[in-house]
Amino acid sequence: MPHVSRRTLLGGLLGLSAGSALAQQGAAPAPTPFRYEDVVRRARDLAGAPFDATLPPLPEPLNRLDFDAYRDIRFRPERALLGSSGGPFRMQLFHLGFLYTRPVTVNVIRDGVPTPVPYQPQLFDYGRTKIERPLPVNLGFAGFRLHYPLNSPRVFDEVIAFLGASYFRFLGRDQRYGLSARGLALNVEAREPQDPEEFPFFREFWVETPQGGSNRAVVFALLDGPSVTGAYRFDIYPGRETTIEVGATLFPRRALTSVGVAPLTSMYFQGENDRHPTDDFRPEYHDSDGLMIHTGAGEWIWRPIRNPPRKLVSFFSDNNPRGFGLMQRDRSFESYQDLEAFYHRRPGYWVEPIGQWGEGRIELVEIPTANETHDNVVAYWTPKQPYEPGQEVAFGYRLVAVASTEDMHPGGKVVNTFQTPARASGSAEPSDPTLRRFLIDFAGGDLEFYYGDPALVQVVPSVSAGRILHTFVVPNEHTRGFRAAIDVKLEPGQAADLRAFLRAGDRTLTETWIYPWTPA
Repeated sequence: MPHVSRRTLLGGLLGLSAGSALAQQGAAPAPTPFRYEDVVRRARDLAGAPFDATLPPLPEPLNRLDFDAYRDIRFRPERALLGSSGGPFRMQLFHLGFLYTRPVTVNVIRDGVPTPVPYQPQLFDYGRTKIERPLPVNLGFAGFRLHYPLNSPRVFDEVIAFLGASYFRFLGRDQRYGLSARGLALNVEAREPQDPEEFPFFREFWVETPQGGSNRAVVFALLDGPSVTGAYRFDIYPGRETTIEVGATLFPRRALTSVGVAPLTSMYFQGENDRHPTDDFRPEYHDSDGLMIHTGAGEWIWRPIRNPPRKLVSFFSDNNPRGFGLMQRDRSFESYQDLEAFYHRRPGYWVEPIGQWGEGRIELVEIPTANETHDNVVAYWTPKQPYEPGQEVAFGYRLVAVASTEDMHPGGKVVNTFQTPARASGSAEPSDPTLRRFLIDFAGGDLEFYYGDPALVQVVPSVSAGRILHTFVVPNEHTRGFRAAIDVKLEPGQAADLRAFLRAGDRTLTETWIYPWTPA
């Protein structure tokens, strides 16, 4: 951060920066308002210089804070920024320490003039955590969050938080935090130990001061990392399903052969389709239970998420996808029985490209986890052609905090996936591990219409390997839909991807269910 006097910093936050004062006196023309193009220019210049991996150590005692000590440091709500304009947004800042050791510069833009927010101990309540020595005004922050009257007209609820690398999370009405979004993902598959995943980070933010009555917050961000720099713009619209319009311009320092655009990160430990031995009273615990895709050709796909025995990477090739997202489709409290985590109120994040993304694939990475404390699921878009150094890559997309997938498409939807041993013909015991029965509940759409003549409904299955031995479809009055059963037989050592949907005659009734299976 460039050297700026404390007086200038504080004056800028009050709309009394030195530049604006001179302009009022006629001594200098008014400055050009800060715009997204200014961040793009900075990212371009930064890409032309070698990456600086230096991370200055935090001063004592910030470098020794444990989780409890860090958690005791809280921003004072009465010191929130942005409120002087009369707008509906308030900004609070995160203190450095514990896991968050990289300083981030946060600027406030007022009347087009950006001014860095100075570190002040008066901004925070340190609780039982003791800070014995004064900390520098240019210390920086770990990140920030915006508050808005999301659930009540008189209460400022947290609506979005930027904290750690390029991670951010946001909420719609009556939602609880679960999964996260990221600015960019690099080499998530990390197929070789010598080529690990890279985490580019937001090094600086600019937050516009919203005008009175505005329902939009605008945030600019500068991305940096060993392989790429970038400029980002976030137009945030809080609401029942908060929406963010994201614009990005990337400048690769090296060829990005494994880049993840619009990455989403979530947690899946256990669900009805993938149970693990546990003595926990809760039937399920996950932030997301499926990957949902709307292909460029118009097909809707539902891929249930798993907690696999080993790392699993799935690919869904497409051309100009219409959308994808990690969803929490199961909204029943009875499925989770958790009065603290509120898994049934966690949002899904839906990515909707703005413009043409061309050829590429959606990748889903599932990593085994032994508990619910680790994010182990990542989904993102990877273009067919790598981004090359010297390129200027621009793209945009819309992010939505989805409360329900019910109205996202008109067809029937997968509401349950079960699997169970299947009995071989003539055998009383289901002893063959390469023979498995999959049960898929479809509901919604126009399925209830066919209750009068259920024989018209057929399951259309396929497998990438092995054989389908038997299928049937029966009405399910509990879901007001149909349950399809598929018996699959593989050869020893085989693995297969299964697909199925329901139809009546030539009419497709449901989305397509996709599921990978590797016999234990």
